[in-house]
Amino acid sequence: MTTHARKGTPRRPEPGRRGVLAAGGALALSASGLLAGCGGDTRDGGDGDRFRAAFTSGGSQETLDPHVAPNFVDQARAKALYDTLATYADDMSVRPRLALSWESDASGTRWRIRLREAHFHDGSPVTAKDVLYSYRRAADPETGSPSQVLLSAIDYEASRADGARSLVLRLKAPNFEFPTVFAGPGTEIVPDGTTDFRKPVGSGPFTYVSFTPGGTARYRRWADHWDGAPHIAELEIVPADEESARLDALLSGQVHYAADMAGASVERLKGNRATRLLTSRRATAQQLLLRTGRTPFDDHRLVRAVQCGIDRAALVRIALAGHGETGDDLFGRGLRGYPEGLPPRERDVDEARRLVREAGAEGLHFTVETSSVDAAWEPAADLMARQLRDVGLRMTVNTRASSTYFSEIRTQGVAAFNTTSTLPVSDFLQQRVRGGAARNQTQYASKEFDTLLDRARTARDEKDRLALLGRAQKLARDESGLLVWAFSDATDAVASGVTGLRAAPPNSHAWARFDRARLS
Repeated sequence: MTTHARKGTPRRPEPGRRGVLAAGGALALSASGLLAGCGGDTRDGGDGDRFRAAFTSGGSQETLDPHVAPNFVDQARAKALYDTLATYADDMSVRPRLALSWESDASGTRWRIRLREAHFHDGSPVTAKDVLYSYRRAADPETGSPSQVLLSAIDYEASRADGARSLVLRLKAPNFEFPTVFAGPGTEIVPDGTTDFRKPVGSGPFTYVSFTPGGTARYRRWADHWDGAPHIAELEIVPADEESARLDALLSGQVHYAADMAGASVERLKGNRATRLLTSRRATAQQLLLRTGRTPFDDHRLVRAVQCGIDRAALVRIALAGHGETGDDLFGRGLRGYPEGLPPRERDVDEARRLVREAGAEGLHFTVETSSVDAAWEPAADLMARQLRDVGLRMTVNTRASSTYFSEIRTQGVAAFNTTSTLPVSDFLQQRVRGGAARNQTQYASKEFDTLLDRARTARDEKDRLALLGRAQKLARDESGLLVWAFSDATDAVASGVTGLRAAPPNSHAWARFDRARLS
């Protein structure tokens, strides 16, 4: 029997997109009510014990439904209100959270999970039935969970609760990588039967106070959390779409935490004693998505021409201001399952020109979608356009509103910029590269690739699984249309008086762990 469990869990694990601000940055934060009080509870502390964090928001369509969590801000809010069966360490290995242990049978199709004693904010216990309901709901394509394709591997008719805190999950096929699902975004546990998230109940370290889609979310410390009460009395997650607005709010003292700093902002903060940088090296994969299911990138020669035509070192130096390293068109460098010994992607103008001529595409024009969601995208797009002119391709840029960018690029355009933070390599491939997956935005479809992924999941031997994952990635590297042009550093910034937070990759347990923050 393969066992995946740890004896006990530390009581206090180490702790650690986006809304619209008018021009004027910090002044707009004040006008939006950030500086106004929100009825502090004297038992929990007053305004001086209220922690404020600025993120880019997802606009007016935002929800506190944890199973719909595409952006950083969604995940930060979900982490405050809810909990998951497991969590990711910095290296994306899986650690227990609501689950005390899990173990598989010899076939890899039957997984038994034992839950710790924990409660929801309304006092009801977290049970096996809550887990089954949450997973079934997140597996429904209509819900839109980022983990839908992973949770749909469960045979829910054959799965069951066999005790208040014990359940058995039956899988449709063997999967010895399955525990990575327990920690994924969009797998939070909610009370059985929950459909309304306007006043949500979770089992996380904070309770709900108020929320305005595209605006501020407010939470209060929950003293009865199974992992201990937060150190701060209140948490506010506030919208600030532009990086400059987040920076100004931090420097003016309106917020204690500014998410997603880059380039010039990082350089400006390095010499500022009133702030501290939390930098996780190469934590974010910078991607150019080319739709292989649409003209012109249904011709793989043009995908290769773009790969050969861009100068990655120049992109890192200019678009990322040196805060990153070049990518080789694969996700997850340095993580388990990333194939080693790959030749680096070097710019080859002659080869790119040859491929363009061979495809009969000299002078071809295409548009790339971008936005201010990531400060690197617009300078990267401008630089790429100049580089690709050298190989006979004309790329123009369409800048979309950050509040609707991710929803729009799901269906529109033939090329788009994207970023993905650290995830287990096997999960990323299932969610973003597998044919037909809801989040496969390049529309790549390869039976050979899908077969290699299936074989990797069903292999009992770890070395065999890693070898199969490596073969799958090498295949997709040239064909999938997912160009990883760089790995950028993930940098958040905090006021110098904040303690308890540390640098950690987004999606990991320690990132945005605001219940561990302290204000001095």
